[in-house]
Amino acid sequence: MDKYQQVVEALLQFRDDRDWKQFHDSKNLALAISIEAAELNELFLWKNDSNSEDVKLEKLKEELADILSFSLLLAEKHQLNIFDIVLEKIQKNNEKYPVEKAKGTAKKYDEL
Repeated sequence: MDKYQQVVEALLQFRDDRDWKQFHDSKNLALAISIEAAELNELFLWKNDSNSEDVKLEKLKEELADILSFSLLLAEKHQLNIFDIVLEKIQKNNEKYPVEKAKGTAKKYDEL
């Protein structure tokens, strides 16, 4: 069993042991991702550029784990392979952000 499948099975076991599947519809999983992302943002709130990288690594790991966990559960619910969908998105972004136009700029694709 690969590491990805091991993680997904551990998440499903954790969820099922607590009878939480009933709460894990797509809407609630999406909301949970958003809420956890807000908690990640909170780690950086009120920091200026010079200290924005100064965050507690343990808190960063916890918030990222929450976001990734809910993301994996949502992907599993819809039988999506996370590696495939990320690679598909990279390909779409390659088309939207060609290197010759996007290199070194943070402009959105419609501003290039």
